[in-house]
Amino acid sequence: MKKVAIIGGGITGLSAMHYLQKLSQQKNLGLELVLIEKNQELGGKIRTVKNEEFIMETGADSIVARHASVWPLVEELGLEEHVVYNGTGISYLYTDSGLHPIPKDTVFGIPMDENALFSSTLISEQGKQEALKDFETKNEHFTRDSSIGEFLESFLGKELVEKQIAPVLSGVYSGKLHDLTLASTLPYLVDYKNDYGSIIKGLEANKAKFQGAANKKFLSFDEGMAVLIDRLEETLADADIMKAAEVTTIEENGGAMTLRLAEGSSLDAEYVVITTPHDLAQQVLGLDELEPEFKQLHNSSLISIYLGFDIPDAELPADGTGFIVAENTDLRCNACTWTSRKWSHTSKEAHLLVRLFYKSSNTGFEELKEMTQQQLAEIALEDLRKSLQLEAEPKSVEVTAWNGNMPNYNMNHKSAVEGLERKLAEHLPNVRLAGASYYGVGIGACIQNGKDLAEKLIVELDSE
Repeated sequence: MKKVAIIGGGITGLSAMHYLQKLSQQKNLGLELVLIEKNQELGGKIRTVKNEEFIMETGADSIVARHASVWPLVEELGLEEHVVYNGTGISYLYTDSGLHPIPKDTVFGIPMDENALFSSTLISEQGKQEALKDFETKNEHFTRDSSIGEFLESFLGKELVEKQIAPVLSGVYSGKLHDLTLASTLPYLVDYKNDYGSIIKGLEANKAKFQGAANKKFLSFDEGMAVLIDRLEETLADADIMKAAEVTTIEENGGAMTLRLAEGSSLDAEYVVITTPHDLAQQVLGLDELEPEFKQLHNSSLISIYLGFDIPDAELPADGTGFIVAENTDLRCNACTWTSRKWSHTSKEAHLLVRLFYKSSNTGFEELKEMTQQQLAEIALEDLRKSLQLEAEPKSVEVTAWNGNMPNYNMNHKSAVEGLERKLAEHLPNVRLAGASYYGVGIGACIQNGKDLAEKLIVELDSE
């Protein structure tokens, strides 16, 4: 009987195990499946915290609904009746002059037509005129592997990018635009420029697709994201799930892989899938040959702070769902989601629940890292007082620090991953890397990665 061991019980590892079990049953392969997670709970960066009033996600709060991998898994797990969708409304950008609505017909702050460009209160008249060069200039050298920051500035101008687009895109992709590629962010933009002669015209021609995605763009579950994790765990009847078990090293042993555990035991497997953050994979593998590629991969950090209040969320600006913070303002947070407005299931009494994000790109992050949870809550409360003129005291506080495990793709990311794949195939052909560190940071991408990997492994195992 062949054994497959998966290291890491986050969404990638659970998805891979789900599809390995399903395909093994379909093909009657009788695989022995083992999932190893060093924490007491499964889920990785998906974790739901509840109290008598609020549902709070300390990590990912939703899934992009349109990703092709998502709904098939929801159906397979029988979770259709538990799905909830985001409320829609205005997103704001906070500057020193207060909250400004991000124009409605934009994609990540990029105008989809001239009206959206000229309706912005964030850009000067000169900046708007500069953006019109997008209609006249040609793309002569940018590709999907180019910097998205350089690409956008070349055609839309520096002011529009810096004041409106960069705060939104950097907030989503956790990095400086000049360090991110089009391929890892919005690859279709270079196609629009080439096909329509203009980024704006390309977006306008495809406006229906983007506007249609605005409603029910994200999904979660009625009792929080943990519903997905719990159901995946429940269905893995053929898998041995080892919690609070840490793999320290992996060694090749006569065609099999030996996994050494921190408590002294070991186990052998024909195939090993490592879905942990890349720095942990680097430690477990311990191969000098992989060091150059691993060193090109980068993680960032994040502090998430929830504040729940005994006041109705109707006291927030009408039709709003939150704001992103521009650089060099009097706020210390990078963004704020009005959670009870965006996700009605998170507050049983429709009381105000907000979530503030503090990222390692923040110039004061090193100071924040050293603060106590009480001090961090005070910082968050002060940010709310400045931005929303909110004077109430919170009745619920939840602070979570994600230190160095938020993947941050840079210009070298693709070549580094390709290098790791080549070298692993040479030195440890029965070991695979998977997860957000390599193949996409969204939950949908992680589900797809787990599914694709399971299918490839089943083909190999079925042919042996």
